[in-house]
Amino acid sequence: MKRADVTGHGVTSGDAATGDAVGDDTATGDAVGDGVVGGERGGREASWREGPADLRLVPLAGAAWAAAAVAVGTTGWWTVAGVTVSLVGALILLVRGRARRRGGPGRDRGAGVPGTTPGWRLRATAWAGVLLCAAAGATSAGLHAADLRRGPVPELAREYARARLEVAVTSDPRLTRPKVRGNAMAPVSIVLDGEVTRVERSDGSVHRTRAPVLLIVPSGEGREEWLRLLPSTRLRVDGRLAPPLRPGEPFAAVLKADGAGPPRIVGPPSALQRTAGDLRAGLRRATERLDPDARALLPGLVVGDTSRIGPELGDAFEATDLTHLLAVSGSNLTVVLLLLIGRPGRAHQAERGGLAPRIGLSLRVTAVAGGGLTLAFVIVCRPDPSVLRAAACGLVALLAIGTGRRRSLIPALAAAVLLLVLYDPWLARSYGFLLSVLATGALLTIAPRWSEALRRRRVPGRLAEALGAALAAQAVCAPVVVVFAARMSLVAVPANLFAELAVAPATVCGFATLALAAVWMPAAEGLAWVAGWPAGWIARVARAGAALPGAELAWPGGWWGGLALALITALVVLGVRRLQYRGAVGVIVAALFLLVVVRPVPVARWVTGWPPPGWVFAMCQVGQGDATVLAAGGDSAVVVDAGPDPVPVDRCLRELGVRRVPLVVLTHFHADHVAGLPGVLRGRAVGAIQTTGLEEPPAQAAFVRRTAAAAGVTLIRAGPGERRRVGGLEWRVLWPWAGPDGSTISGASVGGPNDASVTLLVRTAGGLSLLLLGDLEPPAQRALSRAHPELGPVDVLKVAHHGSAHQDPGLIRVVRPRLALVSAGRDNPYGHPSPRTLEALRAGGARVLRTDRDGAVAVVGAGRGLVAVPGGG
Repeated sequence: MKRADVTGHGVTSGDAATGDAVGDDTATGDAVGDGVVGGERGGREASWREGPADLRLVPLAGAAWAAAAVAVGTTGWWTVAGVTVSLVGALILLVRGRARRRGGPGRDRGAGVPGTTPGWRLRATAWAGVLLCAAAGATSAGLHAADLRRGPVPELAREYARARLEVAVTSDPRLTRPKVRGNAMAPVSIVLDGEVTRVERSDGSVHRTRAPVLLIVPSGEGREEWLRLLPSTRLRVDGRLAPPLRPGEPFAAVLKADGAGPPRIVGPPSALQRTAGDLRAGLRRATERLDPDARALLPGLVVGDTSRIGPELGDAFEATDLTHLLAVSGSNLTVVLLLLIGRPGRAHQAERGGLAPRIGLSLRVTAVAGGGLTLAFVIVCRPDPSVLRAAACGLVALLAIGTGRRRSLIPALAAAVLLLVLYDPWLARSYGFLLSVLATGALLTIAPRWSEALRRRRVPGRLAEALGAALAAQAVCAPVVVVFAARMSLVAVPANLFAELAVAPATVCGFATLALAAVWMPAAEGLAWVAGWPAGWIARVARAGAALPGAELAWPGGWWGGLALALITALVVLGVRRLQYRGAVGVIVAALFLLVVVRPVPVARWVTGWPPPGWVFAMCQVGQGDATVLAAGGDSAVVVDAGPDPVPVDRCLRELGVRRVPLVVLTHFHADHVAGLPGVLRGRAVGAIQTTGLEEPPAQAAFVRRTAAAAGVTLIRAGPGERRRVGGLEWRVLWPWAGPDGSTISGASVGGPNDASVTLLVRTAGGLSLLLLGDLEPPAQRALSRAHPELGPVDVLKVAHHGSAHQDPGLIRVVRPRLALVSAGRDNPYGHPSPRTLEALRAGGARVLRTDRDGAVAVVGAGRGLVAVPGGG
């Protein structure tokens, strides 16, 4: 998968996520729907001529799939036992069926023995076929899994040993997404799949082998050379081997390369891969001058090249379930085949559609051309399992285009699944593969019926087809998505409908750009400019959908959560079928759905009570990090820290109705306080960003500078004793403080970045006092008390360092807060907040609220009217 099959090392491995499904096959579904339930007479006649769908291959494919999924994660002897039982069972059924066929007909007619009827023999044969396919799937999986346990590589991995290895690259290099771990940002690494062919141990012994590995390279010097590597290139790598963290991973070991220098190439890529690499590079060059979103999206849309997709755009596509457009999928191929052959409803008629009859191609030549396009698609997009799966889905669509029939498509899909699982058993545990097959099956069976039902309710034909396909794909895929992602998109269906308007022109122009770039770059750049318009439209759809407050809904993860959603979906479908169509009911449902997704602040406040009217201070729920908001009047607020992730802080600010931010204060540069800065800047007018003077850690300080520069926001430094006023807010910078010689105490002498936290004493127009301590440690807290002897009791204390045990009791006694707020993540590994700190705060008379249990917290009023409202976000 590209986004879902995440290894234990936080690295993506190579398939598609939500998407190969919802749109691999949305295009496929549009094609099939045109032929099955399309408004044209040819489509209706084809549907009328066909009987029930042929499902005989479905149990065979399902048996091989299930057996392979189990066998890749079990030991060899269990696999052998399962295969033996399956073969013996199949043999018994076949022998009994043959014996009864030889001696049974006379007795059947004379004695009426039910156990020997031809129907029984057919069932016995069918069950024997199921068992034989299960045995084949388990055998293939067992043999593949055994390859991971043989040879020197897994042995060295168990010992965490170092070695010099020769590795053949088997995938395109990719960058990991930056992640916050504790207060640091995990470094970005380069990841690629490879196959070890030669091992040189530390004792000098050399072994020849073939073992798949996941290669992780630190990103640094030589990064560009690593990212330009092509599959089939042979490298010499020095590094340490480690076993996969979870069983069932498709590699024998994780190889962490030493250093960050350029790769040591010992063998060039094959001619086929060089050709594919040149074509892909040409497409990237042709799109260099496009707008950022179009430049990033078009290579992904055409050949699955996601190297330019940034975290923000990727998050938008995930929130709207449009990630299938960022990966190689059957829809890419289907669009081109539709251009060649035309709509499937006309494929079997004398007057065919598409370009083929217009340029004089016969049916046979057209079929060969379609096969050639499929082969070229596999070559350019890499012949790895995910691309082969996409090609198989595209060939199913080709069958639909060629015949205009539905009945032959289910057997074709089942046969494709069976062959792919036997070829690559790891697909049996692939999240993207499951979604792709489920969506394709739904689009072949459910979508035509739903489209026809919508058409009967006077929905226009093309809209009914597109809407039926999107609804069917979402209905079957959403329960699987929540199993792994613990969330569901409420805007997936409309986002897919709007995006599909641009997918075909973007794909066709993109493939034409790919071809032209190899021979005439100026023309390719011009065509890329044309393709950039629909590509930009798709990106805008994703960003607009993700920006809606109700774009995503949290849902319990795991299989129980998936089963619950599947049950609710089934009940809703049954209810809709039984409900008599009423225009007023439809309008009411649509209006309610719109309110849920848009969530206007007044309506959300009336329904949920959050945010409370008149809030003056809010602590957002951002996980293990800090993000607080000070109301400055109207839709304006001052934000102090941004948390570890852009998504939750952006959601919190949207719920609070904050559109203007005169000032963002970043207390220090730890990642759990600054990594969410893009979420604060997203769609808001920001005046300036203020930081502490100690730029440590340097990488995260550089991240803040880059983010501010990209947004065109001024970066300023907090001065000791500085006073500011915004609207009804007034505050003073208490720390870092200036020494006797006027120099700022940077924090380096007392504890590093935490002790350099910008500390604010805030007063509101209503008289509320707040002390925001950042992550000050006890030495700095004591120094703060000495530097400000005038400091006295406050109404609200933002407890330092997520309520850790490292607090100065003297400072707590001095400020004696009425309300103490702690920002901490659920089930964090640090034990925050500390029971000792909570006890000390309560002993001083404070009411304590914590985001890990109470959610976001808002403060209303002042003095005797001070109220804390938990539970938001």
